[in-house]
Amino acid sequence: MANYKLVIQYDGTRYRGWQGQNDTDLTIQGKIEAVLSAMAGYPVEVTGSGRTDAGVHARGQVANFHLKENTLKQNVLGEKPIKESMSPEEILSYLNQYLPEDIGVLSVEEVDERFHSRYHAVEKTYLYRIHTGKVPEIFGRKYVYNYQASLSAEPMRSGAAALIGTHDFKSFCGNRKMKKSTVRTIFNIRIEELPGEICIYYTGDGFLQNMVRILTGTLIEIGDGRRPPEEMTKILEARDREAAGFTAPACGLTLIEVKY
Repeated sequence: MANYKLVIQYDGTRYRGWQGQNDTDLTIQGKIEAVLSAMAGYPVEVTGSGRTDAGVHARGQVANFHLKENTLKQNVLGEKPIKESMSPEEILSYLNQYLPEDIGVLSVEEVDERFHSRYHAVEKTYLYRIHTGKVPEIFGRKYVYNYQASLSAEPMRSGAAALIGTHDFKSFCGNRKMKKSTVRTIFNIRIEELPGEICIYYTGDGFLQNMVRILTGTLIEIGDGRRPPEEMTKILEARDREAAGFTAPACGLTLIEVKY
């Protein structure tokens, strides 16, 4: 079996997340698998670096899939027959021809057969955009949280500093029945102030379900004065979802990059 690595970008607005689901075809994984399976002539399973929530976007999601080597691939979506073997460039072209316009593949490369997009990932970076201007962001509304109120960035940076390092982030996990370890390492949180917008970049070894959105909601509550920055340490120690802030909307979140 030949193993291929994909780098993918998508607008997650109309999708129910990355993960394929039996009751809908509106998932990123499902759309990509459908095109690859049509290309190959047999079911192809795609593994992503992680599961983005419904409505979350990506500029650098990574996935991998396997194809049988030296087998005839039937093109059931187009009229031209596909050659017995396809180069990564041809697979890239095929995917971008048949995927919906809100999903694009940036690159395809053949990798070692042992490469696993999820297990081998060592670092992920997410961006959360908060629109703070009084006039709502209209044309970019699908990619920002229209908070429409000012936030103080310095208290937010102070609160974020307490999150750096290896901690139990159970208080920031959306899955209250999580049985696996909730320990993660955050390498860096960078908060940028732009005219009418605050951008928060999170870089870590991995993130729990809804973790970035709950972290963002908590930082927003610090930025608008509802919480003092010093409370972040107590929230971590509580290991209780009720101790943290609200879950920020999915639309403001984008997966930027995955490193291996």
